[in-house]
Amino acid sequence: MKVSVIITLKKDVLDPQGKVIHQTLDGMGYKDIDEVRQGKYFEIYTKENDLKKAKDKVEEMCKKLLANLVIENYKIIDVQ
Repeated sequence: MKVSVIITLKKDVLDPQGKVIHQTLDGMGYKDIDEVRQGKYFEIYTKENDLKKAKDKVEEMCKKLLANLVIENYKIIDVQ
């Protein structure tokens, strides 16, 4: 089973990488972009066959290791 997770910085946390990407895109002529925020994407493959249990395990992983909950949010976007 595959579980997909996106981790992003909280809105009030500065994103220097996103700012550099935004400036570079602006320099390339993409002038209509207001803001860029970058994050992390994980695909976690588990042997768990129960959808709820797989999601619960990945949620626990996010809380314990994958996301820094002080400055980041996480969202499980797909379980298949």
